[in-house]
Amino acid sequence: MEAWAKNQRIAGTNITFLADPSMVLTEALDMVMDAPGPRRDLGNKRCKRFALYVDQGVVKHVAESGTPEDAAADAPGANANSAVKGMLEAIAKL
Repeated sequence: MEAWAKNQRIAGTNITFLADPSMVLTEALDMVMDAPGPRRDLGNKRCKRFALYVDQGVVKHVAESGTPEDAAADAPGANANSAVKGMLEAIAKL
């Protein structure tokens, strides 16, 4: 996760990437991606693409990417709501 944060230029910021290899948090948040296409291509369940805005330990906003037709949110713009611009727009509306 540290290498990914460095690659995305967020290392040292207030943004945190978290790994969930046992899917405990993924399942608790109901963010398991179990669609047939990704399962066929990746071989196991994965976490959906999503972003959380958490303030003082309270989840204020959840942005989930993907659609039934594009469960992995791989299409161009499919993760716009959970990317930085989409999250900042959503936070500004809170």
